Amino acid sequence: MVLTWDLSGVSGRPAPRKGVLPIIVSSIIKKRRGGSTYLYVATSARVQGRPRIVDQVYLGGEEEVIARLIAAPGGDPSLPETEHRRFGDVAAVWGVLARLDAIAVIDSVVGAPRVSGGVSVSTYLGLAALNRVCEPTSKQAFADWWTGTALGRITRIRAGALDHRRFWDAMDAVTVEHLDEIEAALTRAMIEVFALDTHALILDMTNFATFIDSGNDRAPIAQRGKAKQKRYDLSIVGLGLVATRDGGIPLLSRAYPGNTVDVTQSTAMIKELHRRYTTALGREGGTTLTFDAGQNSEPNFTRLTELGLHCVGSVPPP
Repeated sequence: MVLTWDLSGVSGRPAPRKGVLPIIVSSIIKKRRGGSTYLYVATSARVQGRPRIVDQVYLGGEEEVIARLIAAPGGDPSLPETEHRRFGDVAAVWGVLARLDAIAVIDSVVGAPRVSGGVSVSTYLGLAALNRVCEPTSKQAFADWWTGTALGRITRIRAGALDHRRFWDAMDAVTVEHLDEIEAALTRAMIEVFALDTHALILDMTNFATFIDSGNDRAPIAQRGKAKQKRYDLSIVGLGLVATRDGGIPLLSRAYPGNTVDVTQSTAMIKELHRRYTTALGREGGTTLTFDAGQNSEPNFTRLTELGLHCVGSVPPP
């Protein structure tokens, strides 16, 4: 292969005569060392009128290079040319966590304890939330999922620190009271960072099935009840959620025992909603809450009136 280009101005190489370009030649050369032959790509050019090797790249032993050349067209499968890592969604979610300063927000509530993997409790919680957004997996499968993403390079966290037991250690360090404080602090951050419109909000109460054993006394909210998924063979957990009208961004949640009626939990949700937004926005009232007929009750309407909240409800047809 012969290539030509202008080398004038390069240190140690005088400018060529006018109208003449130096010839640069690349070739493969052999070198014998210790009874073995090694191959190099040598690049030669005229320097001060004489041919000189100006660059060389080592290719490997002669037999090794020949073996590569006669291999299958796709190359040696044991030597992958590229690695494909998931990047876009995980980087976007990690970026949102960074904008909210979520790790520091959680640290402000629970402190900054670290589990045996050397990673902080707040970081484990952030990673668990990221996984739920991108591709929910079990804690046991998290490390395998992680290795297929670019998160190791982004966060500098080793996959070995992401054993499922480390996640459970982190979660054991967080109480229910901590969760309420964390959620309230993140809500304030979201309203401030993303300028969320909180004048119109949506309230919904639902339940979902779990695979928590009925005899597990460490999860008292998992109970048998009227399952909306029709999984009457499983324990269920109730969940109330308040979200923005624009974009459906969740701002307030409350889990409750699956054997309770939704309407009885609405009053507590409304009270917490008022407390949180009075604190976050520095004002009372001015919010309209929309909900379905499942939250219709005299105590709920009374509480809405007392708190100065407007509402849009649902009335079943006669």
